[in-house]
Amino acid sequence: MPSKNPDKPNIVFILTDDQGCWAMGCAGNGEIRTPNLDRLAAMGTRFDSFCCASPVCSPARASILTGRIPSQHGVHDWIRAGNAVEEYKRPTHRLIEYLKDQPAYTDVLAGSGYVCGLSGKWHLGDAHHAQKRNTFWKVHAQGGGPYYGAPVIDGDAVAYEPRYITDVITDWALEFLALQQEGDRPFHLGVHYTAPHSPWGRDQHPKELYDSYLNGCPFESTPNVPAHPWASANRTAAQDEASRRKTLSGYFAAVTAMDANVGRLLDALEQQRLLESTLIVFTSDNGMNMGHHGVWGKGNGTWPMNMYDTSVKVPMLIAQPGRVPQGAVCGALLSQYDLRPTLLACCGAEDPEAGHLPGVSFAALLQGRGGPPRENVVVFDEYGPVRMIRTESWKYVHRYPYGPHELYDLAGDPGEERNLIDAPEHAARIVALKGELEQWFVRYVDPARDGTHEGVTGSGQLDLAGPAGAGRAAWQPR
Repeated sequence: MPSKNPDKPNIVFILTDDQGCWAMGCAGNGEIRTPNLDRLAAMGTRFDSFCCASPVCSPARASILTGRIPSQHGVHDWIRAGNAVEEYKRPTHRLIEYLKDQPAYTDVLAGSGYVCGLSGKWHLGDAHHAQKRNTFWKVHAQGGGPYYGAPVIDGDAVAYEPRYITDVITDWALEFLALQQEGDRPFHLGVHYTAPHSPWGRDQHPKELYDSYLNGCPFESTPNVPAHPWASANRTAAQDEASRRKTLSGYFAAVTAMDANVGRLLDALEQQRLLESTLIVFTSDNGMNMGHHGVWGKGNGTWPMNMYDTSVKVPMLIAQPGRVPQGAVCGALLSQYDLRPTLLACCGAEDPEAGHLPGVSFAALLQGRGGPPRENVVVFDEYGPVRMIRTESWKYVHRYPYGPHELYDLAGDPGEERNLIDAPEHAARIVALKGELEQWFVRYVDPARDGTHEGVTGSGQLDLAGPAGAGRAAWQPR
């Protein structure tokens, strides 16, 4: 049997794709149906100010695993090439391991006796080969795509799964859990859904779910405002109400279908009597705007890329009955950088990389004690040449080299509707925030992978960053 020791817990890490922090019933959205996420929130603690490391999938996922900022690990945009053999049928195509020689927290866990497995989305290159000491490896071949007929890894080839991929990812995860019944070691299982990422057509999701939203939901929980002036032309919903309703119906249906599969995982852990000895983490790689600010997308839903809270903040639920406070809501400002030290601390594993990483463990919060020992309550974010510093009350966004820049008073303007960058009364505040932002990045940036030197467009990364890559050819033109 796997670990039943709550002091050395098993970990089930559930990661969704493009789920806004607003897209859960337990977060106050009365329109979207997420009974199992609500159940998980009641079992544990919901964090309502949790920020991603970068508001796009691959950089955020790399930061979760490694604890490094994108300008340390070199993944600055979603991975467009190097994932699978059939991804690009051209002579120059090759598989690329984007995190080669960069240890993940799963490497540390495996070294301390854990069995590690991954089910679902990888999207960090060379999906054909198990990485980061995962011995169970059943993964999506790319980063997204159709929900029926999804490309999946089948040894040295790519197969096309006819079943609904959200259900399949759960089936793989349950297979891993069943295998652990024969062992005696604690485990870490990553369950990485592609949901609720697009596509959102009626043919992509269970039709009864789609139709129930299309015909019965007013969608008052998402704003219906004019398109943002920076909105990307290929990432805007049609302006008419019928198209808006269809898009939202698909997104909401994808979330509810994923929620049902979270219920399957929780039921399996309960049936195997592993709930009390398993730390369950539920989160998303980045936030999502579904009409928020007039944007349909995340950080790359605009050009230049944006750092709105709806792009940056992610859902975060953590539960372990008997250990993590139940039914609690925590407003602490935390980041994906903090996940690696927290998970390793919860497992009693010493991190050899701790002195080189920016994250701080919030394991004390999970034990009902105080927060992480920070001098200032600040989180940082980056997306190529766009960087952000956010305190509890203020946000400053700097775009290298020339802007435009932004300043928001989050206490007085939580919707980030009034850019105060040109307000004379805030000139000193801007200087102070910019200085703090640059000092932090100077401390952690690897000059060979510095995002401010890369041609990041939000349209995809084609090669390694820095001198090891292909220079400007590493970025898909906008």
